[in-house]
Amino acid sequence: MASIFRWSLRLFLALAGLAILAVVIALWFASRSLPDYDASYRLDGVSGPVEIVRDNANVPHVFGESDPDVFFGLGFAHAQDRLWQMMLLRRTAQGRLSEIFGQRTVRTDELLRRLDLYNLATRSVDVQTPYATEALRAYADGVNAWLAQVNDGAMGRGAPEFFLFSPQIAPWQPADSIALAKLMALQLNSHLPNEVLRARVSLQMDDPRVEDIMPSPAGNGIATLPEYASLVPGAEDAPGTRLASLPPEDPLYPVKPLGLGGASNAWAADTSRSASGGTLLANDPHLGLTAPSVWYLARLELESGGVIGGSLPGVPSILLGRSSELGWGLTSSYLDDVDVHIERLNPDNPEEVLTPEGWKPLRERTSIVLIKDAEPITLTLRWSDNGPVLPGRHFDLETITPPGHVASVSWTVLSPADTSVSAGLELLKAKTVPDAIDAMEGFIAPSQNLTLVDRETVGMKMIGAAPRRADGHQSKGRLPTPGWIADNRWDGRLPYTTNPEFVGPAGGIVGNTNNKTVDRPFPLHVSYSWGDTQRVQRWRRLMQSREVHTRESFMEAQLDTVSFTARSLLPLIGADLWFTGEAAPEGTPERLRQRALDLVASWNGEMNEHLPEPLIYAAWMRALQSRLITDELGPLADEFARLEPLFIERVYRDVNGASVWCDVVQSARVETCSDMARLALDDALIWISERYGTALESLRWGDAHEAVHEHPVLGEVSGLSWLFNIRQSTSGGDNTLQRGRTAGDGPNPFRNVSAAGYRGIYDFADPDSSLFVISTGQSGHPLSRHYDDLGELWRRGEYIPMTLDPELARAAAVGVTRIEPAR
Repeated sequence: MASIFRWSLRLFLALAGLAILAVVIALWFASRSLPDYDASYRLDGVSGPVEIVRDNANVPHVFGESDPDVFFGLGFAHAQDRLWQMMLLRRTAQGRLSEIFGQRTVRTDELLRRLDLYNLATRSVDVQTPYATEALRAYADGVNAWLAQVNDGAMGRGAPEFFLFSPQIAPWQPADSIALAKLMALQLNSHLPNEVLRARVSLQMDDPRVEDIMPSPAGNGIATLPEYASLVPGAEDAPGTRLASLPPEDPLYPVKPLGLGGASNAWAADTSRSASGGTLLANDPHLGLTAPSVWYLARLELESGGVIGGSLPGVPSILLGRSSELGWGLTSSYLDDVDVHIERLNPDNPEEVLTPEGWKPLRERTSIVLIKDAEPITLTLRWSDNGPVLPGRHFDLETITPPGHVASVSWTVLSPADTSVSAGLELLKAKTVPDAIDAMEGFIAPSQNLTLVDRETVGMKMIGAAPRRADGHQSKGRLPTPGWIADNRWDGRLPYTTNPEFVGPAGGIVGNTNNKTVDRPFPLHVSYSWGDTQRVQRWRRLMQSREVHTRESFMEAQLDTVSFTARSLLPLIGADLWFTGEAAPEGTPERLRQRALDLVASWNGEMNEHLPEPLIYAAWMRALQSRLITDELGPLADEFARLEPLFIERVYRDVNGASVWCDVVQSARVETCSDMARLALDDALIWISERYGTALESLRWGDAHEAVHEHPVLGEVSGLSWLFNIRQSTSGGDNTLQRGRTAGDGPNPFRNVSAAGYRGIYDFADPDSSLFVISTGQSGHPLSRHYDDLGELWRRGEYIPMTLDPELARAAAVGVTRIEPAR
């Protein structure tokens, strides 16, 4: 027995030793891809010395003797820190993910091939300005120079992920950068799925009720729409009309769920509203949280001067930031720049569709998708005059497409002459607000509101191509329409001068929270669907609460977690519940309800991670909306997993008879809205009790509202997620200025999945006192100390300095990379 024990112990120790050895070897190989920031190189592709000074936050400050050399340095730095991220995004845009991931990403590849984004990007290379062409080529040379170093120096394949997936990396091309910009437009778009969802709801209920659940912000506009079935006869017989949505997308699917498209905040104050006497600008774009962040901080010392701020790995530009004379920020404009068309197939020849001039053949091209460990598939790509034809399995199109028809998409980003990158590079050289507005005329997509400040002036301009729709467009862009009717087709673009513009406002402040910006009749309306109706109310209060602002007051607004939505809805919903009835015995559901009501009654609406009230409120509103819509919408109710504040307000104010939603259709009695409020609160408290217990006072919103910065590939792999994912307790919520968009569904419906991945505040009284931060760290390598070092600052609402002073950048720098011409 003793002998067996000794041999078992030896075997266990041997296996444990081998396991430890394997981990050590794996970590050693993975660490080989950590770049040496103090190295020197002699490389082809530069005309003179290039220096990359990385400050103590690992922000590269790139210096060179010419602009192309500086863009070379940026490409080199991007590749050093974010190589896997760049290659993954390029594969996504190319529709080539399945070559390394197999069957799971075939649907993603098919969508990107049918949209033809990469081919359109390749064709767009030829229309860039000479300056942009040179920048794109130099940037690509910088990326490829780092790839050569990885290959020649056996540097761990460039990133740990390449040990798990194909290490074959094609050289970077200028078209790759343009494709990544187009991919961003796809990720930010919400109008296409919104059109389809509105059509699905329209097939199920009357128009007034559609306007309840998918309301438009207040202001002039259209009050009603034609029924979708009247626009497209036969749509009610579409396969799957009354089925639930298709299964959840793969994490790599580029189209975000409804409500997770682009969101953002930006505001600016001129010298008359600034305590320091200099203009102020704050910007924080909201995107899905990933590890590493979408954003990468960088400084470029160009011939026109230094620029610093947030860049996208793969794109040679500073998308958000400042120079010494100009600051700029971006918010999603919600321009309706996409339309879905229903195309009628020729019953005698399904390769033809009906047009205003008669039957016309679809254009076709084949495309082969290679799939790891499976046979390749051949796609037949088709286009009508309106745009690419998409199968019904994308965007739930099959649920609204009648038999004998197909769906096509018109979309500004599908331009083969996309000069957005050129426009963005011209912005870097602008010195004044008018110069910047002129520079962005060639910007196509994604449409944004560009908030600007120079030394004296503030302004905001919507950038991006706006489609020219006919006055007689049947749905005004809000529903899919027959593609064979001339009035439903686009007639080019509207002039750039018609894009909304606000320069030098009398009040001295401009801003946008994705809210409605103009009240103009169709077709100059911009949109009927906006990204915010709530945050803007809190922003307006904060901006008007003081005569002058400071960098600190802008910071407070950016980090504000008070929910205007909670403060306005709770008194409305709980009007008949507060302090009613006698005290109930401890341990009863009634007593639990009284305790919950007592807590939220004295709450100021602050969505602080340490408080219990935000969790009670969020669970209550989620349960209430579910109770109101499930009987009417059935499976479609799953599409409205997040709170729609305007819907709840319409119901409880009985706008146009909206209180009818409170009655449960299937029950004999007539339920009131007070009944629904009480029942929903009980539902919420049961859910909370099962997950967090009945000690309501000790609940923490942050336990439910955990920010999940997830690696897009390895984040769900058991044993690796702990290394690649970053999780943090966070404040904020769906409708706070410090936005933390909740998932809405799944086992953790309140997890924070979309937030401000970048925050910047620029004070032109003292530009080098400007601040910024990103949500993770600069490096995409999980073994780097810069993988998540900025993430904790971000969580706590802290920032790092934003300086164009080269000496400050060199102080305590983590390394200086020097590049000399090879000959």
